Amino acid sequence: MQWETVIGLEIHTQLATRSKIFSGAPTTYGAEPNTQACLIDLGYPGVLPVLNTEVVRMAVRFGLAIDAEIAPRSVFARKNYFYPDLPKGYQISQFELPIVGPGHLEITLADGSKKTIGVTRAHLEEDAGKSVHDAFDGESGIDLNRAGTPLLEIVSEPDLSSAEEAVAYMRKIHQIVRYIGISDGNMQEGSFRCDANISVRPVGQKELGTRAELKNLNSFRFVERAINIEVERQIDILEDGGVVVQETRLYDSDNDQTRSMRSKEEANDYRYFPDPDLLPVEIDSTTIDAMRSELPELPDAKRLRFMAEYGLKEADVLVLVASRPQADYFEVVAGILGEGGGEAKLAANWVMGELSGAMNKGGIGIESCPVSAQQLAALLLRITDHTISGKIAKEVFEAMWQGSGPADEIIDSRGLKQISDSGELDKIIAQVITECPEQVQQYRDGKTKVLGFLVGQVMKATQGKANPGQVNEILRRKL
Repeated sequence: MQWETVIGLEIHTQLATRSKIFSGAPTTYGAEPNTQACLIDLGYPGVLPVLNTEVVRMAVRFGLAIDAEIAPRSVFARKNYFYPDLPKGYQISQFELPIVGPGHLEITLADGSKKTIGVTRAHLEEDAGKSVHDAFDGESGIDLNRAGTPLLEIVSEPDLSSAEEAVAYMRKIHQIVRYIGISDGNMQEGSFRCDANISVRPVGQKELGTRAELKNLNSFRFVERAINIEVERQIDILEDGGVVVQETRLYDSDNDQTRSMRSKEEANDYRYFPDPDLLPVEIDSTTIDAMRSELPELPDAKRLRFMAEYGLKEADVLVLVASRPQADYFEVVAGILGEGGGEAKLAANWVMGELSGAMNKGGIGIESCPVSAQQLAALLLRITDHTISGKIAKEVFEAMWQGSGPADEIIDSRGLKQISDSGELDKIIAQVITECPEQVQQYRDGKTKVLGFLVGQVMKATQGKANPGQVNEILRRKL
């Protein structure tokens, strides 16, 4: 029997506010346990939550970015359950009336194909605390620093049909929340994580299969691996005549398997009801329009503009616009090169090549890059005006990365200027022709590929400083 997979993702994005959603306690990551939880977060009697206005603005920004409906009236509810890291005994969330309604976004897959994925809703809620099981021998600790941290939960339609699509969708959401500045998207710190609802059904069947939910997946690699393993597990059960149980499961990355945690709860198990301590949130159309006008250029719009304005291939543009700082960096470089007669392709190649390689090697992001966009552009201008070759430029870039100064200073101090004097090159090329009679004869006999060897000998003799264009021209003339 052939099977098809149905996947829906619930992405939890921590909003980048300085304080929590219903209190003034800070949200700084990495503080000592239980030092950033106030009486409101701890659910002490007599305290009342006060909504942080900024989380509302951030939620609306996200909704506008995915062309979603923005609710003019949304309501906070209490989601009741008992767990040690939830001191109030309930979580404040949104249920029947979320702030963001249906929306959609487009994903691009590895083969270049595109698919539109529906977003059911996005709602605001507070995070719970954290249970720590490995800090004490035989005991668990509770860290409530995270309790009350603002989250935006983004729920997709069950439109995803493979692990590849799920990862592409998650990456797109990750890109958008960082572009619009509502989250740092740091997965290592738990700022961006997801739950995956997975089911399988025979190809052609309309009715959905029984789903299992994989909780707290916090890397793209884990999402892909966990989904594939869970799909295999469910297919094996069904093909053996068994029944898939609706439950919540955990992905064990050490053993590369999913394990049962608990039976899956339904909405009625949580006994949702409107929170009596919080007023409904009402947003008028004028406010929404004002927020729409404040949105930056979004990734898809930037992709189309880069392709049209700079004549770049879509595959390259997708890399350049992966993050907003990287796209901005490229635009600065391309703008300066344009003024100097250079090409955007050269800027793109260096940003995606040498620059990205150095950042990956150093384990840093473009925000911490020691070579600014203006400095890289100054280096590339020395390629376009033939002061140095592309090969020498890589040597100069490495020196710039190590803090040796700007490009022109390094080029002058190390004597790296390209040899473009035709008289000097004539002498060097004549010497190479004299020293390589066998290759010269091969060229004259029609084996023109040997020209590359002769060019290499000239470059070697000049320590890479000869102008490659002139070398080729003079060699051909002399031969």
